[in-house]
Amino acid sequence: MKKLLQIILAIISHLLITSFALNPTGLGTIEGAVTDRQTNEPIPFVNVVLFQSGQQVAGASTDFDGKYKISHLQPGTYSVRASSVGYSPIEKSQIPVLSEKTSTVDFDLSAGLMMDEVLIKTHRIPVIERDATQGMTVGGDEIREMAGRGVSSIATRAVGTQRRRGRNRWVTAASHITHVTAGVQDNEGAIGSIKGTRSNSTDTYVDGVKVRGSSSLPQSAYEQVQVLTGGLPAAYGEITNGVIAFQHQPKTMNSSSISSDDFSRKRKRKLKPEGLTAGYDLYRQQQFKNVFAEPLSTFSIDVDVASYSQIRRSLNMGALPPVEIVRIEEMINYFKYDYPQPEDEEPFSITTEVAVCPWNSANKLVHIGLQGKELEIEDRPENNLIFLIDVSGSMGSQDKLPLLKQSLRLLVKELEETDKISIVVYAGAAGLVLQSTRGDKKGRILEAIDRLNSGGSTAGGAGIELAYSIAEKEFIKNGNNRVILCTDGDFNVGVSSDDGLVKLIEKKRESGVFLTVLGFGTGNFQDQKMEKLADKGNGNFAYIDNLQEAQKVLVQEFWGTLYVIAKDVKIQVEFNPANVLAYRLIGYENRRLAAEDFNDDRKDAGELGAGHTVTALYEVIPTGSELPDGRPLVDTLKYQLAKPTLASGHGDELLTVKLRYKKPDEDVSKLLSEPLGMEMVSLEESSANMRFSAALSQFGMILLDKELEAAQRIGQIQKVIDMAEASKGIDPDGRRAEFIRLAELAMVAD
Repeated sequence: MKKLLQIILAIISHLLITSFALNPTGLGTIEGAVTDRQTNEPIPFVNVVLFQSGQQVAGASTDFDGKYKISHLQPGTYSVRASSVGYSPIEKSQIPVLSEKTSTVDFDLSAGLMMDEVLIKTHRIPVIERDATQGMTVGGDEIREMAGRGVSSIATRAVGTQRRRGRNRWVTAASHITHVTAGVQDNEGAIGSIKGTRSNSTDTYVDGVKVRGSSSLPQSAYEQVQVLTGGLPAAYGEITNGVIAFQHQPKTMNSSSISSDDFSRKRKRKLKPEGLTAGYDLYRQQQFKNVFAEPLSTFSIDVDVASYSQIRRSLNMGALPPVEIVRIEEMINYFKYDYPQPEDEEPFSITTEVAVCPWNSANKLVHIGLQGKELEIEDRPENNLIFLIDVSGSMGSQDKLPLLKQSLRLLVKELEETDKISIVVYAGAAGLVLQSTRGDKKGRILEAIDRLNSGGSTAGGAGIELAYSIAEKEFIKNGNNRVILCTDGDFNVGVSSDDGLVKLIEKKRESGVFLTVLGFGTGNFQDQKMEKLADKGNGNFAYIDNLQEAQKVLVQEFWGTLYVIAKDVKIQVEFNPANVLAYRLIGYENRRLAAEDFNDDRKDAGELGAGHTVTALYEVIPTGSELPDGRPLVDTLKYQLAKPTLASGHGDELLTVKLRYKKPDEDVSKLLSEPLGMEMVSLEESSANMRFSAALSQFGMILLDKELEAAQRIGQIQKVIDMAEASKGIDPDGRRAEFIRLAELAMVAD
């Protein structure tokens, strides 16, 4: 019995200690709401970022009610910026954060203005504020204006004082305080005590840590002082006499002031957002390939963009994304580029360019861009769309089925009379909740969406079977026939393994029905499963992290995605060993093909939609250099042709780009080929397409490099930001400006 009692007491002590550790004293909070200025409706998923001394220090996103909250902030003065795609950002400055207090900062954003035009407003609340507890609080601005020197002067100025010198006493009230609620005794420079208590009965805290004796920090080093005499917060435990709490000014984070040791300790204790690594494949960056050993680089195009949205969500949560999330080609292809439209009967144009590599000036960066032919609205074919919606229990959270329903409502508004919509749901079993309905019956479609609720297990295989059978039944010849799977990918009933589902999708694609996969939520999010399904279903994969992304995917770019202008698009680059020692393709790790797959029309590859762009970058090491990892070169091959020279007729070429593609209704591919010469320009002279895609590539490589120390990471990201700002261009939808802000968040994310 005695031993049991000891165990219970130990557990209670541990819980108390843990509770105190998780609820540190001396920290403040900023919260508020963001609304649309015209409609007064809340705006969800707005990025709210805190700055201090010009550096980003924290951030959050608004919820479905447009509310946000940022806690555990050091006392001080902050600026808060609210931004969202399609709205003009607003920044409010001079916002004091006080210990154990909450500052409310609301925003009303105006739609339709340029994203990079930030309206800055000054936001002031009193720096001396009467607490709900008994006592007073003094903020940093007031402290720096005081004539005193040291902590005692600050405390006495704050609340009216009682100083003690031997047996003599006198009280001095600060002239700007009209109601004195407490007093502080100052014993000749030592940290004082509350008037009316014994000289040793007042507890003193500096930055949440209990201290004794005097403070050696100067007055200017403090950001806030609290004198509490009653109604003390629970974080101070059983104290009854009084507390004097000092908070010093935090250091600002920049590349020169932060130490690598600080960052290493931070990385060891960092917590990743829940679920961000659930169900991901890790694609490692490829090493440089020796041209003599591997002269051909072959890969399938990729129009998936899910990786970028997941990176954005992670950074908005204040965390660096896990490396499993980062797929550089999807980051690059999230953005549109200014490539020329095709001028002949080909479905796309090809653009190539060579510039100095921004992260290694000894190397070259090769840029390859494809531009799909734009689709005129009047030429848009009829659509047969079957929404296959996961309504299992795992879809119950706000960022899953509720966000999905809001997203579908956006699409319904865009439907034409000739479009047909069906809705299939699956949980423990699959069922049809909306038979094929014409696009002008929007009320009926919206009613079906509103009835969707989550619950049960996940029979994904059965849902896929039913959805494809309806797509085949309602098939429109020469139209778009597509199943749109909306899920977190957590299939657990029936056919649920990756291999089983992939075989099922491969079988169904022969019917001429394409597949789009839309991912939602975190926690048990199955990224790799959904990407594989989209790849094998002749489709694309996007991740919806907020309503603005739903607008982009389901409205602005959706119809171009539906109208496939080329399928099984493959790229093969042959490097000239006369001018290239080695190369590496940046990204596309899971899209690489064997060299012989290029001419094999049975080999599946990616699809290109109307108006879409696809971009790929190669880093090239010229001849006369060494491989970066010190690998030795291979011997000259005895039975192969000698490397070409200037006299051979190809010495002035760097490489040749070859493409194969099929028309959507054909099974035989067509070959295009285009050489690229040696002409190279500086990065500053290169196109905005080259520089912005290079900035995205470098940012992706930084996120993948787990060995970078803090100063290196911050310095390299600043170069990315500079390059992106210089190549942002017109940016009508504000997405490039959003990327720059995300890069700034990455400088301070854990």
